[in-house]
Amino acid sequence: MWGSFASRYHARLDPGRRRAGVSSQPGLRAVHDDIERVLISPEEIRAGIERVAGEVTHTYRGTDFTVVGVLKGSCVFVSDLIRAVPIPLELAFLSASSYRDGTTSGRLDLSFFPAEGEIAGKRLLLVDDILDTGRTMQALVDTLMERGALDVKTCVFLDKPSRRLAAIQPDFRAFAVEDLFVVGYGLDFAGRYRNLPYVGALRPALYASAAPARG
Repeated sequence: MWGSFASRYHARLDPGRRRAGVSSQPGLRAVHDDIERVLISPEEIRAGIERVAGEVTHTYRGTDFTVVGVLKGSCVFVSDLIRAVPIPLELAFLSASSYRDGTTSGRLDLSFFPAEGEIAGKRLLLVDDILDTGRTMQALVDTLMERGALDVKTCVFLDKPSRRLAAIQPDFRAFAVEDLFVVGYGLDFAGRYRNLPYVGALRPALYASAAPARG
């Protein structure tokens, strides 16, 4: 199933260029060629978002709340999610990272953060692309609470529980995945693959020498 799904994307490449080997050159190879197998199809993603949106709607109906997206990874997920939630909400973003260039930094790097008025006294839904070790998410929840949030719940597109190091579980999740290096639908490796319409397992040869830890 997954092989035939991925092959539809590979077939979009010009056959002559593929035979000539052009597509294997860095920068010219189609991003789909770097995927070992597709894990979650676009159709499954849509169904997962509808389910999570229903859970979020049930939880927050009749209350004021703010969705806080964690950039850059959550940009695709949070955009689709809020459009499937039919109740009033506000939207804010923050930028945080716990690794750079394939190595763990050992601290949370906040590039920018919501204004005090977007946090203090607010019910927040913190949305991220993936919950891996949990350290980044836990640090963000703690920081938001320290800055005056009334309540912080968490929502992730992907949950990788086998990797958890912090005592945190998502309040909402679209999918649980095994311990593979996944990309697509907002998730990246070295800044690439966010534009894939599905979630796929990256070919190990591409990240074996520098696999970054994720939050």
